[in-house]
Amino acid sequence: MIYLSKNGSDEYVNMFAMGMDGTPTNDKEFDYDATNPEPILLRGILKHKVMRKCWEDKRDFYYMDSGYLGNYKSPINPNGWKWFHRVVKNDLQHNEIIDQPSDRWDQLKYKIPKWKKDGKNILVVMPSEKPAKFYGIDMLEWREQVIDTLKKHTDRPIVIREKQDRPTRIIKTIYEEFDNAYAVVTLQSIAATEAVLYGIPAFGLAPNAASPVSLEDITKIEQPYYPDSDLVYKWACHLAYGQFHIQELSDGTAGRILNVR
Repeated sequence: MIYLSKNGSDEYVNMFAMGMDGTPTNDKEFDYDATNPEPILLRGILKHKVMRKCWEDKRDFYYMDSGYLGNYKSPINPNGWKWFHRVVKNDLQHNEIIDQPSDRWDQLKYKIPKWKKDGKNILVVMPSEKPAKFYGIDMLEWREQVIDTLKKHTDRPIVIREKQDRPTRIIKTIYEEFDNAYAVVTLQSIAATEAVLYGIPAFGLAPNAASPVSLEDITKIEQPYYPDSDLVYKWACHLAYGQFHIQELSDGTAGRILNVR
Protein backbone atom coordinates (compact mmCIF):
# COMPACT_ATOMS: atom_id res chain seq x y z
CA MET A 1 0.00 0.00 0.00
CA ILE A 2 1.04 3.59 -0.67
CA TYR A 3 0.60 5.79 2.42
CA LEU A 4 0.24 9.27 0.95
CA SER A 5 1.35 11.73 3.62
CA LYS A 6 1.15 15.53 3.24
CA ASN A 7 4.75 16.76 3.10
CA GLY A 8 5.62 13.39 4.60
CA SER A 9 4.44 14.63 8.00
CA ASP A 10 0.72 13.83 8.22
CA GLU A 11 0.66 12.34 11.69
CA TYR A 12 -2.45 10.21 11.19
CA VAL A 13 -1.38 8.72 7.86
CA ASN A 14 2.02 8.08 9.39
CA MET A 15 0.40 6.35 12.37
CA PHE A 16 -1.50 4.05 10.03
CA ALA A 17 1.67 3.31 8.07
CA MET A 18 3.51 2.50 11.31
CA GLY A 19 0.75 0.10 12.32
CA MET A 20 1.12 -1.71 9.01
CA ASP A 21 4.95 -1.72 9.10
CA GLY A 22 4.86 0.57 6.07
CA THR A 23 6.70 3.71 5.03
CA PRO A 24 4.85 6.98 4.32
CA THR A 25 5.21 8.56 0.89
CA ASN A 26 5.65 12.33 0.72
CA ASP A 27 2.78 13.59 -1.44
CA LYS A 28 5.09 16.19 -2.99
CA GLU A 29 7.18 13.37 -4.41
CA PHE A 30 4.26 11.21 -5.53
CA ASP A 31 3.44 10.67 -9.19
CA TYR A 32 0.26 8.74 -9.91
CA ASP A 33 1.02 5.66 -12.00
CA ALA A 34 -2.06 4.14 -13.62
CA THR A 35 -0.18 0.88 -14.24
CA ASN A 36 0.44 0.38 -10.51
CA PRO A 37 -2.56 -1.37 -8.88
CA GLU A 38 -1.25 -0.86 -5.34
CA PRO A 39 -3.95 0.63 -3.06
CA ILE A 40 -3.47 4.17 -1.76
CA LEU A 41 -4.21 5.55 1.71
CA LEU A 42 -4.85 9.30 1.67
CA ARG A 43 -6.31 11.84 4.05
CA GLY A 44 -8.46 14.87 3.35
CA ILE A 45 -10.80 15.87 0.55
CA LEU A 46 -8.12 18.02 -1.09
CA LYS A 47 -6.70 14.73 -2.39
CA HIS A 48 -9.70 14.62 -4.73
CA LYS A 49 -7.56 14.42 -7.89
CA VAL A 50 -5.99 11.19 -6.71
CA MET A 51 -9.38 9.82 -5.66
CA ARG A 52 -10.93 10.61 -9.02
CA LYS A 53 -8.08 8.87 -10.82
CA CYS A 54 -8.55 5.83 -8.59
CA TRP A 55 -12.26 5.76 -9.40
CA GLU A 56 -11.51 6.03 -13.13
CA ASP A 57 -8.95 3.22 -12.96
CA LYS A 58 -11.01 1.09 -10.56
CA ARG A 59 -8.08 1.18 -8.19
CA ASP A 60 -8.71 0.74 -4.48
CA PHE A 61 -8.02 3.63 -2.14
CA TYR A 62 -8.67 4.24 1.54
CA TYR A 63 -9.86 7.69 2.49
CA MET A 64 -9.10 8.99 5.98
CA ASP A 65 -10.76 11.96 7.70
CA SER A 66 -12.33 12.93 11.02
CA GLY A 67 -14.33 10.21 12.73
CA TYR A 68 -18.10 10.19 13.04
CA LEU A 69 -18.30 9.87 16.81
CA GLY A 70 -16.32 10.50 19.94
CA ASN A 71 -14.37 13.66 19.07
CA TYR A 72 -16.37 15.97 21.33
CA LYS A 73 -16.10 16.07 25.11
CA SER A 74 -17.57 12.90 26.54
CA PRO A 75 -16.91 10.30 29.27
CA ILE A 76 -14.43 8.54 26.96
CA ASN A 77 -12.85 11.80 25.72
CA PRO A 78 -13.07 14.38 28.53
CA ASN A 79 -10.95 16.97 26.70
CA GLY A 80 -12.65 16.65 23.32
CA TRP A 81 -9.45 15.67 21.55
CA LYS A 82 -9.45 14.52 17.92
CA TRP A 83 -8.94 10.88 18.74
CA PHE A 84 -11.17 9.14 16.19
CA HIS A 85 -10.65 8.97 12.44
CA ARG A 86 -12.73 7.28 9.80
CA VAL A 87 -11.13 5.16 7.11
CA VAL A 88 -13.37 4.45 4.11
CA LYS A 89 -12.66 2.14 1.20
CA ASN A 90 -13.23 3.82 -2.18
CA ASP A 91 -15.48 6.57 -0.85
CA LEU A 92 -15.57 9.64 1.41
CA GLN A 93 -18.00 8.32 4.02
CA HIS A 94 -19.69 5.03 4.84
CA ASN A 95 -23.13 5.54 3.31
CA GLU A 96 -24.67 2.11 3.59
CA ILE A 97 -25.42 -0.33 6.40
CA ILE A 98 -23.47 -3.55 6.84
CA ASP A 99 -24.07 -5.91 9.75
CA GLN A 100 -21.38 -5.51 12.38
CA PRO A 101 -21.04 -6.58 16.03
CA SER A 102 -21.97 -4.05 18.69
CA ASP A 103 -18.70 -4.11 20.64
CA ARG A 104 -17.13 -1.00 19.10
CA TRP A 105 -20.38 0.94 19.40
CA ASP A 106 -20.70 -0.11 23.04
CA GLN A 107 -17.18 1.17 23.77
CA LEU A 108 -18.20 4.66 22.67
CA LYS A 109 -20.86 4.74 25.44
CA TYR A 110 -23.51 6.36 23.25
CA LYS A 111 -27.18 5.45 23.43
CA ILE A 112 -29.76 5.38 20.67
CA PRO A 113 -32.06 8.33 21.51
CA LYS A 114 -35.77 8.72 21.10
CA TRP A 115 -36.79 11.06 18.31
CA LYS A 116 -37.33 14.67 19.33
CA LYS A 117 -40.38 16.08 17.60
CA ASP A 118 -40.86 19.32 19.50
CA GLY A 119 -38.09 21.38 17.90
CA LYS A 120 -38.85 24.78 16.42
CA ASN A 121 -36.03 25.59 13.98
CA ILE A 122 -34.59 24.21 10.79
CA LEU A 123 -30.84 24.13 11.35
CA VAL A 124 -28.87 24.50 8.11
CA VAL A 125 -25.24 23.47 8.57
CA MET A 126 -23.07 25.11 5.94
CA PRO A 127 -20.34 23.14 4.17
CA SER A 128 -16.75 24.28 4.37
CA GLU A 129 -14.80 25.41 1.33
CA LYS A 130 -13.13 22.03 0.79
CA PRO A 131 -16.26 19.87 0.22
CA ALA A 132 -17.88 22.75 -1.66
CA LYS A 133 -14.96 22.69 -4.07
CA PHE A 134 -15.12 18.90 -4.34
CA TYR A 135 -18.82 18.98 -5.28
CA GLY A 136 -18.41 22.03 -7.50
CA ILE A 137 -20.81 24.29 -5.64
CA ASP A 138 -20.75 27.94 -4.69
CA MET A 139 -21.47 28.14 -0.97
CA LEU A 140 -23.49 31.36 -1.13
CA GLU A 141 -25.59 30.06 -4.01
CA TRP A 142 -26.10 26.76 -2.20
CA ARG A 143 -27.27 28.56 0.94
CA GLU A 144 -29.69 30.75 -1.02
CA GLN A 145 -31.10 27.79 -2.92
CA VAL A 146 -31.57 25.76 0.26
CA ILE A 147 -33.26 28.62 2.10
CA ASP A 148 -35.49 29.40 -0.89
CA THR A 149 -36.59 25.77 -1.19
CA LEU A 150 -37.21 25.42 2.54
CA LYS A 151 -39.33 28.57 2.66
CA LYS A 152 -41.59 27.10 -0.03
CA HIS A 153 -42.30 24.08 2.14
CA THR A 154 -42.20 25.27 5.76
CA ASP A 155 -42.90 28.33 7.89
CA ARG A 156 -40.42 27.30 10.55
CA PRO A 157 -37.53 29.62 11.43
CA ILE A 158 -34.29 28.80 9.60
CA VAL A 159 -31.02 29.01 11.52
CA ILE A 160 -27.71 29.01 9.64
CA ARG A 161 -24.63 27.48 11.25
CA GLU A 162 -21.43 28.45 9.49
CA LYS A 163 -18.45 26.12 9.47
CA GLN A 164 -16.23 26.94 12.46
CA ASP A 165 -12.69 26.00 13.38
CA ARG A 166 -12.21 23.08 15.73
CA PRO A 167 -11.36 25.08 18.91
CA THR A 168 -14.60 27.03 18.48
CA ARG A 169 -16.60 23.86 17.86
CA ILE A 170 -15.25 22.36 21.08
CA ILE A 171 -16.29 25.41 23.12
CA LYS A 172 -19.66 25.92 21.44
CA THR A 173 -20.72 22.52 20.18
CA ILE A 174 -23.39 21.90 17.61
CA TYR A 175 -25.41 20.07 20.26
CA GLU A 176 -26.37 23.41 21.79
CA GLU A 177 -28.15 24.27 18.55
CA PHE A 178 -29.73 20.82 18.33
CA ASP A 179 -31.78 21.61 21.43
CA ASN A 180 -34.15 23.83 19.44
CA ALA A 181 -33.87 22.02 16.11
CA TYR A 182 -36.79 20.34 14.39
CA ALA A 183 -34.52 19.04 11.60
CA VAL A 184 -30.96 19.46 10.35
CA VAL A 185 -30.09 20.19 6.72
CA THR A 186 -26.57 19.88 5.35
CA LEU A 187 -24.64 19.03 2.22
CA GLN A 188 -22.64 16.05 3.50
CA SER A 189 -21.45 17.15 6.92
CA ILE A 190 -20.93 14.77 9.83
CA ALA A 191 -23.53 17.04 11.47
CA ALA A 192 -26.19 14.83 9.86
CA THR A 193 -24.83 11.80 11.74
CA GLU A 194 -24.55 13.80 14.95
CA ALA A 195 -28.15 14.98 14.53
CA VAL A 196 -29.58 11.49 14.12
CA LEU A 197 -27.69 10.31 17.20
CA TYR A 198 -29.19 13.25 19.09
CA GLY A 199 -32.71 12.32 18.01
CA ILE A 200 -33.02 15.00 15.31
CA PRO A 201 -34.03 13.97 11.76
CA ALA A 202 -31.55 14.91 9.06
CA PHE A 203 -31.47 15.87 5.41
CA GLY A 204 -28.22 15.43 3.47
CA LEU A 205 -28.07 16.81 -0.06
CA ALA A 206 -25.04 14.70 -1.01
CA PRO A 207 -24.08 11.14 -0.05
CA ASN A 208 -22.98 11.00 3.57
CA ALA A 209 -22.74 8.66 6.52
CA ALA A 210 -26.31 9.43 7.61
CA SER A 211 -27.82 8.69 4.18
CA PRO A 212 -29.31 5.31 5.26
CA VAL A 213 -31.23 6.97 8.12
CA SER A 214 -32.09 10.36 6.62
CA LEU A 215 -33.60 12.01 3.53
CA GLU A 216 -32.10 13.96 0.65
CA ASP A 217 -35.22 15.75 -0.60
CA ILE A 218 -35.71 18.93 1.44
CA THR A 219 -39.11 19.53 -0.14
CA LYS A 220 -40.19 16.88 2.40
CA ILE A 221 -38.95 18.98 5.31
CA GLU A 222 -42.32 18.66 7.04
CA GLN A 223 -42.29 14.87 6.56
CA PRO A 224 -38.87 13.90 7.92
CA TYR A 225 -37.69 10.34 8.19
CA TYR A 226 -37.83 8.78 11.65
CA PRO A 227 -36.27 5.32 11.19
CA ASP A 228 -36.97 2.80 13.93
CA SER A 229 -34.44 2.34 16.70
CA ASP A 230 -33.36 -1.10 15.47
CA LEU A 231 -32.27 0.34 12.13
CA VAL A 232 -30.47 3.26 13.77
CA TYR A 233 -28.69 0.83 16.10
CA LYS A 234 -27.59 -1.36 13.20
CA TRP A 235 -26.37 1.74 11.33
CA ALA A 236 -24.47 3.02 14.38
CA CYS A 237 -22.72 -0.31 14.89
CA HIS A 238 -21.58 -0.20 11.28
CA LEU A 239 -20.20 3.34 11.63
CA ALA A 240 -18.31 2.35 14.77
CA TYR A 241 -16.49 -0.26 12.68
CA GLY A 242 -15.48 2.40 10.17
CA GLN A 243 -13.61 4.71 12.53
CA PHE A 244 -10.57 4.17 14.71
CA HIS A 245 -8.86 5.61 17.76
CA ILE A 246 -5.36 6.94 17.10
CA GLN A 247 -3.95 4.05 19.11
CA GLU A 248 -5.69 1.66 16.72
CA LEU A 249 -4.13 3.43 13.77
CA SER A 250 -0.63 3.00 15.12
CA ASP A 251 -0.92 -0.54 16.53
CA GLY A 252 -2.34 -2.08 13.36
CA THR A 253 -5.89 -2.67 14.65
CA ALA A 254 -7.37 -0.41 11.96
CA GLY A 255 -5.55 -2.23 9.19
CA ARG A 256 -6.57 -5.65 10.51
CA ILE A 257 -10.25 -4.68 10.79
CA LEU A 258 -10.19 -3.20 7.29
CA ASN A 259 -8.27 -6.22 5.99
CA VAL A 260 -5.73 -3.90 4.40
CA ARG A 261 -2.81 -5.63 2.69
